[in-house]
Amino acid sequence: MISIYKLKPKFQQLLNPVLVFLHQREITANQITIGSVILSLIIALLFWNADAYNWFFLSLPIGLLLRMALNALDGMMARKFNQMSKLGEILNEVGDIVSDVIIFFPLLKFQSESLYLVVVFITLSVINEFAGLLGKAIGGERRYDGPMGKSDRALLLGVYGLILFFGVDVSGFSTYIFGIIILLLIVSSFTRLKKALNEA
Repeated sequence: MISIYKLKPKFQQLLNPVLVFLHQREITANQITIGSVILSLIIALLFWNADAYNWFFLSLPIGLLLRMALNALDGMMARKFNQMSKLGEILNEVGDIVSDVIIFFPLLKFQSESLYLVVVFITLSVINEFAGLLGKAIGGERRYDGPMGKSDRALLLGVYGLILFFGVDVSGFSTYIFGIIILLLIVSSFTRLKKALNEA
């Protein structure tokens, strides 16, 4: 399935100089993970208040790009400099899920006409990550299959922030947009579970 996640290796190559810089300053993988969660909280707060300050909508494309970089860097740091641990794995997985929920929450405010669909979207996003984790839990590997994985959702929300920043009203189309996203999340979760079972 098509997914932004497939671009991760090239993205990681670009981040190598940053990785070396952080390591030289004794920044650990777990500190980067915690930093990503804190950044997510800041993004969510700015997003929630973007109706008062329009430029806060830019926190989505800019902040989510930074968050994607941090999410890549913590794993790179752990693998390259032998910092892998059970605690780090827990922080990474739980942190990602909590961060997603926090960042998506303001959608309930800005897309109130699609309130129930937004709730379903947030719920399925959490289920999608658990479906990925089950691959590892049953003896295979962590699944990141699309077409609506974490990176894809971040890209869409970043584009959404840009659209609102430029004053485009999407309320008339939100039902269809979230309907398609929900369908893709179901496909993604089913794909992850199916591949996890085949692998196990």
